[in-house]
Parts: sequence; C-alpha cells; structure tokens
Amino acid sequence: MDVKTNSIQLNTNPGVDIVDITDKVRHALSESGLNNGIVTVFVPGSTASVTTIEYESGLVVDIKRAFERIAPRDIHYDHDYRWQDGNGHSHIRASLLGPSITVPFAKGALMLGTWQQIVFVELDVKQRNRTVIIQIIGN
Repeated sequence: MDVKTNSIQLNTNPGVDIVDITDKVRHALSESGLNNGIVTVFVPGSTASVTTIEYESGLVVDIKRAFERIAPRDIHYDHDYRWQDGNGHSHIRASLLGPSITVPFAKGALMLGTWQQIVFVELDVKQRNRTVIIQIIGN
C-alpha cells in the first residue's frame, strides 16, 4: 500500500459557500498513479465541511435554506457571547456535516454515483483562504 498526500487551496465567500471540488480530487487521484484504494478529503478547521451532494443550483439554494432552519444565524449562541465573533451557527453547521469524507476508487476512478459530487462547504461569517487535504491510500 502506498499513501499519497496532496492539498488544494480555496478562497471562499462568507456565509454558506458550496464549492464543487470533484475535479480537483480526480486530478489528485490521477497524479497519484494509484489504481485501487480510498481517498480521504479533509478540511482542517471547525467552520467548514466536506460532503457529497448533487451539485446543482436548486439543491445549493435548498441546502442554504435548510441550514437556516437547523442552525439559524439570528438566535443566541453561547460561543458568540464568549468570543464575540458571530459564528456560533457556523460551528454548529460544520459539526453536523463533519470535516471529511472517504471515497473508494477502483481502476483509477472515484466510485461516486452518477449525480454525486464532492463539495467543500464554507460556513464561516468571513471570507477565508482554506486548505483541503487529499490523502490517497492504495496500490
């Protein structure tokens, strides 16, 4: 088994910014030279996430609305009281999605569903420069 580690850089917008990174993960996998195994995509930080969705404009709007119902911006968060940074809702949202996903690959191709893309989700209240780590394990 070999392990290859790569990263990508993203400049994100504040609020809920959903970025399709599927092609970047495919490129990292292609560069690895590995044929079969798993890819882990991970974001360091507590106000961003990685997940899979069908990346299309209607669903992106739906997800943003769902976040407002699940963890609204305009309610009290003790985190905001303590740190005065106004991103308590961002931390809650990120914790629900999680910081990483693992995707199997075979014959050098990600084993995603037809309508399934890998997305990075920015949830913080300010513009960020993010690093996303891609670790590939296989042969």
